[in-house]
Amino acid sequence: MHSQLLGMVQRAEMQRPMGTERVELMEMGSRRLHQSPPQPQLMSTQSPNMHRNGGVLRAMAKGGNNAGHTVVVDGKEYDFHLLPSGIINSKALSVIGNGVVIHLPGLFEEAEKNEKKGLKDWEKRLIISDRAHIVFDFHQAVDGLQEVQRQAQEGKNIGTTKKGIGPTYSSKASRTGLRICDLLADFKDFSMRFKNLAQQYQAMFPTLEVDVDGQLKKLKEYAERIRPMVRDGVYFMYDAINGPPKKILVEGANAALLDIDFGTYPFVTSSNCTVGGVCTGLGIPPLNIGDVYGVVKAYTTRVGIGAFPTEQLNEVGELLQTRGHEVGVTTGRKRRCGWLDLVILRYANMINGFTAFALTKLDILDVMDEIKVGVSYKLNGKKIPYFPANMDVLQKVEVEYEKLPGWKSDTSTCRKWEDLPVKAQNYIRFVEIHVGVPIKWVGVGKARESMIQLF
Repeated sequence: MHSQLLGMVQRAEMQRPMGTERVELMEMGSRRLHQSPPQPQLMSTQSPNMHRNGGVLRAMAKGGNNAGHTVVVDGKEYDFHLLPSGIINSKALSVIGNGVVIHLPGLFEEAEKNEKKGLKDWEKRLIISDRAHIVFDFHQAVDGLQEVQRQAQEGKNIGTTKKGIGPTYSSKASRTGLRICDLLADFKDFSMRFKNLAQQYQAMFPTLEVDVDGQLKKLKEYAERIRPMVRDGVYFMYDAINGPPKKILVEGANAALLDIDFGTYPFVTSSNCTVGGVCTGLGIPPLNIGDVYGVVKAYTTRVGIGAFPTEQLNEVGELLQTRGHEVGVTTGRKRRCGWLDLVILRYANMINGFTAFALTKLDILDVMDEIKVGVSYKLNGKKIPYFPANMDVLQKVEVEYEKLPGWKSDTSTCRKWEDLPVKAQNYIRFVEIHVGVPIKWVGVGKARESMIQLF
């Protein structure tokens, strides 16, 4: 038998899931993520080798350090942006795919911060695709300048993280971008192309200042630091899938509603963060995609600007924000909060075809007397069976809610289904029935043991 591509976790909420077995996909949708117990894998301490007996592989396929996840393991909180969260597992390999855009200073800064929290030998377990595009410092500067320009011209901006993600994907699409393979090849040629790209942006933004020589010097140093980690990503993934049996998990970054094609455009990210992005972001055939797990909170949140039909600009929203500690890991911005929106979940499922959901942060609702759930939208007095593409239209929808009684008891100590209050069980089943996707996990706290597996 060959490797099992275990899946993608696709976040289904309003904020920023031949002859071989399958890849499982998971996209991280909550700040409370729980690492699975370490799986056995034999690997060289010098260079990662997939041709060992068994193994675990975690991969990221798109986005950059514009998204963040807080992962709690053994009481320690780790913050990840570019590093796959599986890097904590000392017996697993982690892959940054070709669809990811990489800011090298940010990568090493992130690693150093997590090293202080106990992360060890990460560089021996990390694989970087040679086809991944590079985020330069001037991309980040341009990101900020574009936001200022939008505010001046339109009176509003997109609310980007200013991490240079959009400008880098723009360079990629216009075929002027530079990749990891370019950095590791002829540095003279790389330097020339780098200078040309910087000059293009300076022509568009006259106030943009770029220390070309200084940045090239740093990039040359980073090139040598990452060289041992870089592989031909397509062959590496092919070899992983078709080699000795192993578990492969692809974790996402941004949520379904931030997808460049299917999200709340233009208030979206610059990549495909739904299931299709896994194939293009790692070079994986669709045939090899296995289970697709969506991660969704028991309520809805969003960071930044954009339509949010179930948002609660009242004491309910404040309570969810406070109890849920809803602050963006990357930007530090408070998340906007509202009731769970099943229209969004059904829409995300249409695109991703979820195998099951992980419903997280159920415990945040423990104090509610009554809980509302958005079940449908009305437009001009008529129910609509779709999620509107146009943001002006989405702003006008009327949400139809169903009310459920709160359970008014602490669920944070629950460890199995039977421990949950009946009214909490009813809430979970209500979501399952209305979305048509089973809930496999329920999260009631930050710790690993706070994740209840239902089947």
